[in-house]
Amino acid sequence: MSSDTQKTFFIETFGCQMNFHDSEKVAGSLVSQGYRQVQSVEDADLIFYNTCSIRDKAEQKVFHRLTDFKRLQKQGKQFAVIGCVAQQEGERIFERAPHVSLVAGSASYNRLPEMLVQIAHGQRATGLDDRQTEDTFETDFTARVNPHRGYITIIEGCDKFCAYCVVPYTRGRERSRTSESVLEEARKIVESGLTEVQLLGQNVNSYQDPLGKHTFASLLAEVGRVPGIRRVRFTTSHPRHFTREIVQAIDEVPTLCDHVHLPVQSGSSRVLAAMNREYTREQYLERIAWMKSARRSIAITTDIIVGFPGETEAEFEETLSLMDEVGFDGIFSFKYSPRPNTPALTMENAIPEEEKTRRLAVLNDRQKEIQRASYQRFVGQVLETMVEGARRPLGQLPGRTSQNKPLNFTLPEGAPEPPVGSYVPVRVTRAHPNSLVGEMCPVSTACVVS
Repeated sequence: MSSDTQKTFFIETFGCQMNFHDSEKVAGSLVSQGYRQVQSVEDADLIFYNTCSIRDKAEQKVFHRLTDFKRLQKQGKQFAVIGCVAQQEGERIFERAPHVSLVAGSASYNRLPEMLVQIAHGQRATGLDDRQTEDTFETDFTARVNPHRGYITIIEGCDKFCAYCVVPYTRGRERSRTSESVLEEARKIVESGLTEVQLLGQNVNSYQDPLGKHTFASLLAEVGRVPGIRRVRFTTSHPRHFTREIVQAIDEVPTLCDHVHLPVQSGSSRVLAAMNREYTREQYLERIAWMKSARRSIAITTDIIVGFPGETEAEFEETLSLMDEVGFDGIFSFKYSPRPNTPALTMENAIPEEEKTRRLAVLNDRQKEIQRASYQRFVGQVLETMVEGARRPLGQLPGRTSQNKPLNFTLPEGAPEPPVGSYVPVRVTRAHPNSLVGEMCPVSTACVVS
């Protein structure tokens, strides 16, 4: 137990950026209730485990971790499981891990204060919702962990029901925040000293303003116009709702980063239909064409799944040919993994694990070659770079460009180290398949940002 009368908590988080931002909001809610956040399970009275169910064997990993935590029960600590596995497994968590006191899905986080009262009185607390919930989780205080970027969830849940995905069952239906609340939070982020904002949603561009004032594209532009904001990012977009207006906004508002993450999942229209992705290869490539015809050079990244049930070798080759055609700046690649309650779970013609592994290796090798060539074109350019951390042992500082490319750089002799979160001009001197290397331009030099 903590040494003073103020109760303490620790949050361990797995999964996507939305999960990490949810943990920031949970922490804010706890602090507003008088709790103090600590940096280790040993110092905490209440241990939160924020879970993700997107990958295979996620439940097993959760219960293994809860078994690890059990040794701390004798110290009087309490345990809470939140997030997607919590919503998916529900009260079965109490059966398999009796030392857990609280189980809550993401749609129930706004009821955390009353659940904390329950467990303080020795009762178990459960916050589970069906997918028809209309609640969104907003808190007046968000414990922002990222030192240079503020996250804003503008839409929660998912209505897409892709055949492989468990998210609609764990996060509930799509529900959007008002544009006024989003813009107000953006202004608060600037007041806190941050200059970069990232808008979040399972399908961020499915946003529908309850006030009817803004589309996703117009809200994106308005956030970019908030005084003090230098960069605006957004993730993750769904191709079905990706419009020309989004590209136009990126062209017209300089603070909008020239980077779009647009998951394709497969290059085969037949596989896309089996996945219930609601677009074809041709429609996806049409959206790519919109971005490639923009005035700004927009970096495009994507998600790809290999080995979906029934995927033939020829259909896998279609994915490779799409990668060649688009020339993605980066990919997140995965082997298909069966998830509970999803239609793909009962599909025939499952791909053997060794074949999925082979296809993933071929895919990643192809992408490495694509990036090896595309990153090379930045050598010699001067790029505005946000400083993301302190100087490393080899003398480089970690940075990131507007196109979301890591750019590690050295300083000119005698130059002071720029603070984290500041923006500096960096001339690119070398390129690797996944990052760039450069040197910050001397103050005395008139460097023109590319």
